[in-house]
Amino acid sequence: MRIATIGWSGTTSAAVVFESGLAPVRTLPGRESAVDALSVIGTPLTSDELVALERGESVPRASATLHAPIPHPPKNVLCVGKNYREHVAEGARAEGRTDFSVPEQPVWFTKPASALVGDGGNIIQDPEFTKALDYEGELAIVIGRGGKSIPADAVFDHIFGYTIVNDVTARDVQQAHLQWFRGKSADSYAPCGPWIVTADEIKEPEALDLTTRVNGEVRQHDNTRNLLFGIPLLVSNISQALTLQPGDIIATGTPSGVAWGMDTPRYLAAGDVVEVEVEGIGTLTNTVVPVP
Repeated sequence: MRIATIGWSGTTSAAVVFESGLAPVRTLPGRESAVDALSVIGTPLTSDELVALERGESVPRASATLHAPIPHPPKNVLCVGKNYREHVAEGARAEGRTDFSVPEQPVWFTKPASALVGDGGNIIQDPEFTKALDYEGELAIVIGRGGKSIPADAVFDHIFGYTIVNDVTARDVQQAHLQWFRGKSADSYAPCGPWIVTADEIKEPEALDLTTRVNGEVRQHDNTRNLLFGIPLLVSNISQALTLQPGDIIATGTPSGVAWGMDTPRYLAAGDVVEVEVEGIGTLTNTVVPVP
């Protein structure tokens, strides 16, 4: 099942994605408050409700706006840095170093909900803020059942599904600060979507191809089997520190191929179209636009 959050007819609703279109959950009796995917995570749809949605009227995709699936998650988006070996290596080269070591523990940072935009939304390019706007395509986990100190062997019981995050980054701002938050958290710096695919449809989340394209050119291509820290370890590790809640989003890290890691960096500019495709989920597409 694919769960999106859409804008349509002046309202916002969680919606189930069918081939025929988007079926707003708010049209179901008793579901009038289903304003985003978080409501479906909290109270899963019954088989009867799914049948009713599939048989009912749907909204054509062209007539709806796709928001981030969870526009207001319980926490900031939880993110992991340096989680693919070759990305660690290219980061070292970008800093002028030939030696590097992979982290011994996951490297955590966060992005605020104000950075979230949906599929088709715009990434803002503000030259007064950054001259080095970069992309980072990532698989993201959506928590379904919360918990604290979740054992690694129980992690998949706590996952509702998977989506895509583009960890947009102002590299010059990131490098100028000891912390990454400011350079990764500007408005529009967390495109997410296009929807959540429930865990039952993703049989091997640690064996998914991930591809990032800029204006149709492949920039990143890898597989989640190459994560340095896999999904069970990531969820178990962060849950030792804080209680996870339904709807929490965890971005698992990006592979090599970012603009920063190139011999001559090719950063994003206004008009560029960035696509992040993850096998079994779909494609998250966003356009870079100048600051209003």
